[in-house]
Amino acid sequence: MIDKIHLNCYVNKISYMTSVNKKEIEKFSKMAEEWWDPNGKFKPLHKFNPIRIRYIKDNIINHFNLKDKNKPLNKINILDIGCGGGLLSEPMSRLGAHVVGIDASEKNIKIAKMHANKNNLKIDYKSTSPEKLKTNKKFDVILNMEIIEHVEDINFFIKACSKLLKKNGLMFVATLNKTLKSYVFGIIGAEYVMRWLPIGTHDWEKFVNPDDLIAISKKNNLSIKKLDGMKYNLINDQWTLSRDKSVNYIALFNKD
Repeated sequence: MIDKIHLNCYVNKISYMTSVNKKEIEKFSKMAEEWWDPNGKFKPLHKFNPIRIRYIKDNIINHFNLKDKNKPLNKINILDIGCGGGLLSEPMSRLGAHVVGIDASEKNIKIAKMHANKNNLKIDYKSTSPEKLKTNKKFDVILNMEIIEHVEDINFFIKACSKLLKKNGLMFVATLNKTLKSYVFGIIGAEYVMRWLPIGTHDWEKFVNPDDLIAISKKNNLSIKKLDGMKYNLINDQWTLSRDKSVNYIALFNKD
């Protein structure tokens, strides 16, 4: 009888597990109307987008040996997790990929759908999380860009992502390192001094260092393929790849 009780408690616990952090979702839902305003609260992401798009595109092309010059990501199935208003989903679609964009915020998805329809882009947007996504297919590529520092449980989140990825598929993760420098530049500098982001956008305690991310991913059949830093040049007003991974970094994983 005791074993049955413990088993039922365990099953109930599993059924309630989620990667969604409600406070984080509420935070971004309040800003949803500004997703496509290049001078609004998401201005830093608009600045960040060109280097993200190029990095993702080039690595997908190289990995899958794609040859189509007009639609370089033609027939590639991409899952954009935490897609927000669609800042990455839309360019991926324009490059020829079949894109599914998911976000736990219904307001974000509403904005994303409206903007995609306005631009005649066929993107499958859903308000859900990876562990609750109802699909029979697995994806060639998963994008986790600036999302893992906002999830409830990184281990659970990565496990759910791995299940949705095809063997030999790619997963991109862009996030902030957990260092003193990331606290100074990513929170104090970006939120309080430069006012690039609303105060409270990030929680340093939820940042993850590359070694921990690699270890978590390895447990879920994801091997590190590349690890690069990303750095903002104040003079040129643009982001570039860097050897310095102490603040922003992007990791590329391959499904074993």
